[in-house]
Amino acid sequence: MSNNLLHELDYLPEGLLDCSASELHKYLQGPSLIHLQGRRQEPLFVSVLLHGNEPAGWQAIQLLLRRYQNEELPRCLSLFIGNISAAKEGLRRLNGQPDYNRIWCPPDQGEMTDEHRMTEQIVTTMRDRKPFASIDIHNNTGINPHYGCVNRVDNRFLWLATYFSRTVVYFIRPKGVQSAAFAEFCPAVTVECGQPGQRYGVEHAAEFLDALIHLAVLPEKAVPEHDIDVFHTVAIVKVPETISFGFAAGELDCQIQFVNDLDHMNFRELSPRTILADVKNDSETICLEVIDDDGQDRWNDFFEIREGKLCTVQPVMPSMLTLDERVIRQDCLCYLMERMPV
Repeated sequence: MSNNLLHELDYLPEGLLDCSASELHKYLQGPSLIHLQGRRQEPLFVSVLLHGNEPAGWQAIQLLLRRYQNEELPRCLSLFIGNISAAKEGLRRLNGQPDYNRIWCPPDQGEMTDEHRMTEQIVTTMRDRKPFASIDIHNNTGINPHYGCVNRVDNRFLWLATYFSRTVVYFIRPKGVQSAAFAEFCPAVTVECGQPGQRYGVEHAAEFLDALIHLAVLPEKAVPEHDIDVFHTVAIVKVPETISFGFAAGELDCQIQFVNDLDHMNFRELSPRTILADVKNDSETICLEVIDDDGQDRWNDFFEIREGKLCTVQPVMPSMLTLDERVIRQDCLCYLMERMPV
């Protein structure tokens, strides 16, 4: 046992492999770090349900562990099951909660919360256990391909990501993500498994984990160029709290009305003057927040309002565009990326 939030176990509670993400609260007292024994001692660390509405990671773990119910795991496994209370409600996070994938470093502003102290304890515990690698599993709310995300351009990290997908995104913002905390002491990747409810995403994540627990080492050599596509996140785009927005077609009853197929633009290079939204005639000065890695606003570099339309200024490739208004408010509208050489 540990602080007010974290519960640490060395066994899998009975019934856990048969319950849904929304039922985990019946079996676990809260966020839980579970250590399972295997032949190779350096554990694979896996975090799931940092966002309660993204169940693919938990479902993949269930699929994986059912395969080994009657035999020893090839490698030790340390499993962190995150925001169980939000999973109960099918939400990314509950009102009043921090985002569980923004609490893995001390906050820039404000005091340390119980959630920050919880992740500090997990990092300390796992650093001592010398993990083989760290995997954080997520779903998307928009239409995106399966891809891996890394916080370091390091051959071992890139190999780890390409075992999941040839599409890899390198990013350093937002701060406080799980993969960045673990990247300080082991190869770490975040994998994005498509939208919730897609069986292929669950199976893909389970096969990825199964391959890793059989793997002895991660290669040190470079990934061949023809086996990887790397993109760098250059800016995060948010809708300011003071701006109203929506997606419904027809009369414009909010300040920004995005096109209905906005999430189909993910991982597509948009040409200049691509229309993203209608804006009210009296709102010509409206802009989105477009913040780069240095914390600078880049609105004028990427967007403009032309004749009542929100348009791109230069070629740009977005990711994580979604039609979920709650997620946009809690997180962001999208990320902007550029292709980078390996």
